Amino acid sequence: MNQDDPQHPDRGERIAKWLARSGVASRRDAERMVEEGRVRLNGEEVTHPATFVGPGDIVQADGAVIETPERTRLWRYHKPDGLVTTHRDPEGRPTVFASLPAGMPRVISVGRLDLNSEGLLLLTNDGELARRLELPSNGWIRRYRVRVFGVVDEARLKALAGGSVFEGVRYGPIEAGLDSRKGDNAWLTVSLREGKNREIRKVMRGLNLHVSRLIRTSYGPFQLGTLLRSELEEVPGKVLREQVPGLAAPTRAGRRR
Repeated sequence: MNQDDPQHPDRGERIAKWLARSGVASRRDAERMVEEGRVRLNGEEVTHPATFVGPGDIVQADGAVIETPERTRLWRYHKPDGLVTTHRDPEGRPTVFASLPAGMPRVISVGRLDLNSEGLLLLTNDGELARRLELPSNGWIRRYRVRVFGVVDEARLKALAGGSVFEGVRYGPIEAGLDSRKGDNAWLTVSLREGKNREIRKVMRGLNLHVSRLIRTSYGPFQLGTLLRSELEEVPGKVLREQVPGLAAPTRAGRRR
């Protein structure tokens, strides 16, 4: 279906949004896939992101037929270190998505954790939800436990709440406090609302501290809790609807290893 008239009663859903809800990619990345000629509708290359998908249409991305979007679902995953948060790694390193149990639908991550970071990673089958949860306008706090090596200056830690600049890069407010110290090693609790790539590691380096372990313990209202390493648990539908209003009810939650 390719009805560009917005008044057409059977116009369906824009293909980029449809792909995002299918868990293929975020809407922005889906639009990029269309621009790169990687998407086909009923056997024909899609050339415009305003193309619509309707019931019975067959959509392919990178040659694979994409299933019709399911209702929105969200999982909490305890990411171990040593995995990259990407579907395909050019260096051949193990990935989060290859480590998931058999039977999982196609999912994407809400934000990322780098190779050496661990802890809570949210996964969803809906790219629109991923984008929504990543928006700074949510005001959701991302909280971490951070082990550092070096001499901790608590006054400089406290000053991070006013924003900081290191190596010419400006960082937003970070709440950081000292939890414990033993010799040259210390544990910190670090919280931020919007993070740049490897922000905590870079900011700590600016304070002459080396991060030896970084664990995300919460993302907004969702907690790592008692999840074991590599454990996956679906967020119950009631909880998801309470925290993200306007979503359709997800399927029944379950725990998988």
